[in-house]
Amino acid sequence: MNVTNSRLIRFLQEELALPADSLAIAQRSAEQDRGPVPMILWQYGLITLEELDRIYDSIEEM
Repeated sequence: MNVTNSRLIRFLQEELALPADSLAIAQRSAEQDRGPVPMILWQYGLITLEELDRIYDSIEEM
């Protein structure tokens, strides 16, 4: 896992209070080439569109 991924995971856990099981689902799907973690979280209904925007804003700052 690179530094950006580590920061993303930390953001999801600390800023969005994303449950560990939701994060695990998204990470497994991402590893199977189903897309980036933020999009998977949104597609599965685990985050809102507003949270998705916050995630991508955070990624731009990393």
